[in-house]
Amino acid sequence: MTGFAPQPLPTVTVAAATNGGAAQHFLSGRDVPFDWWKAFKCPNLDSLVERSLRANPTIEGAKAALRQAHEMTLSGWGAFFPTVQGSFTASGNKTATGSLSPASASGNPYYGLYTTQLGIAYSPDVFGGTRRTVESLQAQEDMQRFETEATYITLVSNVVAAALLEASTRAQIDATHDIIDVERKSLDILRNQQKFGYAMAIDAAAQEAALAAVEQTLPPLQKQLEQTRDLIRALAGNLPNEDAKETFTLACLHLPEDLPVSLPSSIVEQRPDVRAAEEQLHSASANVGVAVAAMLPQITLTPFIGNASNSIQGMLGPGTGFWSLIGGASQTLFDGGILLHKKRAAEEALVEAATQYRGTVITAFQNVADTLHALLADADALQAAVLAEHAAKVTLDMTLKQQQVGYVNYLALLSAEQAYQTAEINLVQAQAARFGDTASLFQALGGGWWNRKEVAMRGEDGQNGDRAPATHP
Repeated sequence: MTGFAPQPLPTVTVAAATNGGAAQHFLSGRDVPFDWWKAFKCPNLDSLVERSLRANPTIEGAKAALRQAHEMTLSGWGAFFPTVQGSFTASGNKTATGSLSPASASGNPYYGLYTTQLGIAYSPDVFGGTRRTVESLQAQEDMQRFETEATYITLVSNVVAAALLEASTRAQIDATHDIIDVERKSLDILRNQQKFGYAMAIDAAAQEAALAAVEQTLPPLQKQLEQTRDLIRALAGNLPNEDAKETFTLACLHLPEDLPVSLPSSIVEQRPDVRAAEEQLHSASANVGVAVAAMLPQITLTPFIGNASNSIQGMLGPGTGFWSLIGGASQTLFDGGILLHKKRAAEEALVEAATQYRGTVITAFQNVADTLHALLADADALQAAVLAEHAAKVTLDMTLKQQQVGYVNYLALLSAEQAYQTAEINLVQAQAARFGDTASLFQALGGGWWNRKEVAMRGEDGQNGDRAPATHP
């Protein structure tokens, strides 16, 4: 694998003889599926993810934000068309005949006036201000579309992470129970030996303290398990009293052995955060054009046409029509520097967006590199943890047997117990880390959002950067 480290990385990890210890192969250029969580081959995980995608409120919220952005874009397109307004007014009037001639043709000082009018206002986009405004709105809609895809990826990743945390916590609880059993057996042996004078009371007391110390680690793990279950229920769109039927253990999870690794050139197209930052940069560029156009002359055309009559029946009669055509151009001559500073602010916003885009790209590559290094290190750590746990278990078993016949003292037993306790917990954590970093790799590569069914139907290809027409999600 090249492009993610100064030196090419290995394409296969080491293996270990335990669950989650298979060698993983990194396949350069392989596409990332949207349903990547199915690679763990856990039916409960498949069920929970699919239910969360249906019920979690963040998805509907993201879709609503996208629809809002789409409507804003459509509203911007309206500026290319003239605004047409119709009006009808009716008035009753009396002429001041002492100083004015009657306004009506009949000479009656009392008269009514009915007027219908059709007005059209149009501002030609001579200097591109409207076009750049719409361009900015379209970029913001595209940015929201990628943020919506990021919402999908984040939700799936959070669900998978919560499931893995539950599995890890259950495994640590089981390991702690095993250690407690060993400590209790050791305590029973010491108490029996104390009865016959082969062990001192201080040894039994020390073993009781060691047992209590291990038992003390159990409540925090049980609290973590319950809080993780709360998180899973929330991700699935449930209230705390609505339990999720799915439960997870490390034994029910399969470690994916073939892992896709996208080409470095594809990362900027696949990461929704990078694509969103790109559209933010696009919007900022368009806003500079809007600010420049605001400094140039503003041209308007305003025609009016209508009828006026003393009666409704006579409004279409001869001599009742009128019209006018008004053309105008205005140029700001002095505004205290408002437009100039707005343009400069837009230019600085463009610089800011460019730096944010560059930073997002760097972070994206860093995420991929971090997970690749983590997976290679995880495999080595798991292999070492398996060997350490096996050695510690053999040592503890032999020490217990020797203690029963009085060949070792209590300090040797305590040391063996502590070594086994550490090795057992380290093994569980090493297994969980390998599963977790595997999920992180799929997320770092973009989560396969371009293969999501709705996106594929719109034709938005994360690989080639095609943009589909704006549509509702």
